Amino acid sequence: MLLTVPTDYAEGFEKARLIDPQLASNYIAHMLITDPAADAFVEQLYSQRPRQINQTLRVAMDMDEDALRDSPAFVREFFDHASTPPDWLDPAAFLPGIRMFHRNSPVVLASMLAGTLVEGFSTNISKSFFITGRLRDQGVRRLKQNNRHMIECFMPGGLERTGDGWKLSVRVRIIHAQIRRLLDNSDDWDHDAWGAPVSAAHLGFAITAFSARLLRHMANLGATYNDEESESFMAVWRYTGHLMGIPDTILFEDEAAALRLFEIGGMCEPTPGVESMVMANALINSGPLLVGMTEPEIRRSFSKYVYRVSRALVGKPLSDQLMYPATPVVGVLPWFRMQMRYKAFVRKYLAKVAKQTNFTAFTSLLEVSAFDEAGISYRLPDHVHSEESSFW
Repeated sequence: MLLTVPTDYAEGFEKARLIDPQLASNYIAHMLITDPAADAFVEQLYSQRPRQINQTLRVAMDMDEDALRDSPAFVREFFDHASTPPDWLDPAAFLPGIRMFHRNSPVVLASMLAGTLVEGFSTNISKSFFITGRLRDQGVRRLKQNNRHMIECFMPGGLERTGDGWKLSVRVRIIHAQIRRLLDNSDDWDHDAWGAPVSAAHLGFAITAFSARLLRHMANLGATYNDEESESFMAVWRYTGHLMGIPDTILFEDEAAALRLFEIGGMCEPTPGVESMVMANALINSGPLLVGMTEPEIRRSFSKYVYRVSRALVGKPLSDQLMYPATPVVGVLPWFRMQMRYKAFVRKYLAKVAKQTNFTAFTSLLEVSAFDEAGISYRLPDHVHSEESSFW
């Protein structure tokens, strides 16, 4: 079968297939693959009940059987299918990874913000964010939503059918389908150059960054974990990716496969463009607002520090491509690791202080991730540009 290569990926694909032709071809093939089930579901939502979307999704997510009986068949069918676990699922394997996540909570958000998300934005993933303006408009809220999703997935029972991690993962899947719908109907998206918006390839790449690459960044910032915990951490993210609609044909099976996909997929991607530069730098400068820093001088000082950490994590070549300001990185990672060793010492030898430290770290993580205190919102964007969309 002839492989269609979007023009933006032609040069990178030629290089990547010299290293791993099968994986490179699979990555490019998934640039034209979306999520047919979710796409059809959203299309039907808007054609049949556009004014009832939030309530329809809430009823389905919460399994309100009485209300569901009055819902259209396509709603019940979509959620029945989403609720069917894959053959490979083993929820009992999640517990070590969950414990590790919370034990290392002080560095999880730092690793995600300064490392994982920046690497994601260095690819053409940045184009959909740039066009829709998800970080230009209500950017801090979007980051808090993303963080809340991650935390809920790593709560005990969070990925069970009634858990908020499950609901938020399926919510992300539905939002992606709506963003595809909006971009498909927009003159802003170049299908010939970029393939499908929010493609299965990019989702498969992103989940490797959230899992395997996040583990590496966490380790560089002083996180500790053993093989069982890392395997469990990857298992949590794999099922999360499944719930988000990533097909098994591009969804990693283990850490080694995830790192290989990140490597080969990254080779296929074009050199970071202006969208990557804008989104990565917007992300870094959102960091201070995420933790409640509003004083301009304090924000500038903290942003400068986040740049140093990010440059140390993602490396000089990518930092320079993203037009980071010149900042020294000597000593940044050793300092983080020293802080983590101190926290480990406190946990081991000063039990009372350890409880206070863990409580502070955990509540701080929740504090910068809380949103919609009345409950999860299932509103969807209704305009391709975030600043023109209804609040969601």
